[in-house]
Amino acid sequence: MKNYILILLVLFKTLTAEGQKKMENKFITWNNFVDGFGKEMVSAEDVFKNMVKSGLKVHCLTKMDFTFISDNKENLNRLAEFLKSHYPYTVQEVKKYGSLWEINGETNEMPITEDNLMYWCLDMYKRGYEFDSTLDAYGGLFDPKDPKLPDLDSSKADYYFDKGVECYNNGDLSGSLINWSLTIAINSKDPNAFYSRAIVKNELYTWKSALQDYDKALEIAPKFASALINRGGLKDENGDYQGAIADYQKVLQLDDSEIENKQQAYFNLGNTKFNLKDKNGACENWKEALKLGAEYAKDKIDEYCK
Repeated sequence: MKNYILILLVLFKTLTAEGQKKMENKFITWNNFVDGFGKEMVSAEDVFKNMVKSGLKVHCLTKMDFTFISDNKENLNRLAEFLKSHYPYTVQEVKKYGSLWEINGETNEMPITEDNLMYWCLDMYKRGYEFDSTLDAYGGLFDPKDPKLPDLDSSKADYYFDKGVECYNNGDLSGSLINWSLTIAINSKDPNAFYSRAIVKNELYTWKSALQDYDKALEIAPKFASALINRGGLKDENGDYQGAIADYQKVLQLDDSEIENKQQAYFNLGNTKFNLKDKNGACENWKEALKLGAEYAKDKIDEYCK
């Protein structure tokens, strides 16, 4: 699984940067998206509670119906093509909805838990925003008398982990998170699953929950360098500069840390010191990263260390 983890570390940097671009949307602006984020979380919680009242058993495999709306037909056409190419969903043709447009679709079978439903909802809410549309409604049918449940035998842990990697590489964020949660349900001592799930949680703007998963991964595997680097980056992004420095220094103190991890730790350490207005300290760390072969540090040095 080690190679998968390195792939996820690289993807984390790219996808997080892309995900936080504030697009020039007209139907749902960035401010609309931010204002509605908490409401989507509450809505998902209410939907889950209602499903439980109707007899839902935790992890019951359920297909979710969903509807997106927009004021632009072409936006929904592009969203439909994106969903069909990145997710195992079926999506119907765009049709008129009053003065707006809508598309309806259906997911693959998902094991429904409160967290799984919430993160699926946030994933769809994010995807909608990316195509200037919004998730308008969703729900799922299930048979409370004959629920279908996933196989949680111990032999399936690697299968779900690998499936999570496949989903992530396809761009199916909620699918990857759900599969890594199944891995954890089988083996709660798998640091790779907690680490990987943290990456997706951060991409879905729930950084506090992501931090908890990084903490858990490091509780299980204290020398997990990639988790230390990512946790440090998350702390830096949210103003915990001393916490970030402590994580990067732990990486540098590891005897068996790979050169790429030391490069990244020195580079990130420089960034955090720069955020603390310690320009000299930042330049020293960026130069250390460059000495170790981190060519990407050269731009920082050329700009700030003259």
